[in-house]
Amino acid sequence: MAGLLKREGYKLSNLKDAECVIVNTCGVKSVTEERVINFLKSLSKLNKKLIIAGCLPKINFQRIKKEILNFAAMLDPQSIDKIVEVIRKLENGCEKVIEFSDTPPIKPSLPKNLFNSVVGITQISEGCNLACSYCCTRFARGRLKCFPMKEVVECVKRFTNKGCKEIHITSQDNSSYNFNGTKLPQLLNEICKIEERFFIRVGMLNPLYTKDILDELIECYKNEKIFKFLHLPIQSFSPRILSLMKRGYQPNVALDIINKFYKAFPDLTLSTDIIVGFPTEDDSDFEETIKFVEQIKPDVINISRFRARPGTEAKKLKQHSPNIVNKRSKELFELTRRVSLEKNQRWLGWQGECLIDERGTKKDTWMGRNFTYKPVVVYSTRNLLGKFVNVEIIEARSNYLIGRLISESK
Repeated sequence: MAGLLKREGYKLSNLKDAECVIVNTCGVKSVTEERVINFLKSLSKLNKKLIIAGCLPKINFQRIKKEILNFAAMLDPQSIDKIVEVIRKLENGCEKVIEFSDTPPIKPSLPKNLFNSVVGITQISEGCNLACSYCCTRFARGRLKCFPMKEVVECVKRFTNKGCKEIHITSQDNSSYNFNGTKLPQLLNEICKIEERFFIRVGMLNPLYTKDILDELIECYKNEKIFKFLHLPIQSFSPRILSLMKRGYQPNVALDIINKFYKAFPDLTLSTDIIVGFPTEDDSDFEETIKFVEQIKPDVINISRFRARPGTEAKKLKQHSPNIVNKRSKELFELTRRVSLEKNQRWLGWQGECLIDERGTKKDTWMGRNFTYKPVVVYSTRNLLGKFVNVEIIEARSNYLIGRLISESK
């Protein structure tokens, strides 16, 4: 949306000086929705045209209408290409504009505004063909629609021509990509043919579809341009709970994928998602997941405490008390920190190359990524953004490494 607006002569501004404020919302979790609604309420007190975009307008349209009375416009994820038209309608006196669509534009072909000059993000598909019993994102994103490989590759070329060194391949589920028979491994192979020097971070892969492309995916991961990073959400390691979630696979499927990736890439960074306190999850179900974490030791675990979302099947099931959900979440969180620290300590003394892809939160610090997408904090008074640097890992924390700068790469 920012890219479209800039192309038409609009300028990005700060909150104080802006005439229009666009909030790109998320509604995947209840806690997220609450934060978004509270943020929208605070913005609605300002004398600005408030435009609410993203998933929440589709997920909970009635709540927005009820609680955010003076919004100027709403548009869903399939209507982002209409943002210029929406703002012009508001400029011409329209009091409220609502744009919803069932068909997304070809998003890779739209102009992009780079908020980080090093990182280019391209979406390869929109929507999902699954119907997980807890998920409301599918209501906002609709059925799967894959974007043409040619448009995705051209988008990446535009990013690399602008100097991007890190490309994120993203969608609701990358593993389901299939445009006229071209699947994810073929797409990645084409992107890797681009001559510039850059890394590719492959986003979330659903075990259900990953198993069908596993051998080809591992083969293309051998390309040095692809981060050895696997984001494979398991959600639960209980067969019974996975069935209730309607995930479409059983634990052995996810385990086979992980083991084959580890065999090919022993230093792999494994990221997963786990939902704690799903309805009817008992102690034995939860223990299955705990055993999985202790056995496989993922580097990153995104923990979600279950809270029912509107319109989902899981909302009809008997819910756990918050005390049970919080207790299990705390136990898993503490285990996750121990496991993550243990995995990171294995990198102590490692020397190698990192791409610096963002500024650190403290003065003279920079955040880099090594070949497995491990976050590495480096101290330097020089501007290292976008540089490839050689470092030695001297400290390990639970969620990042600290590196000593050796030299800049040629």
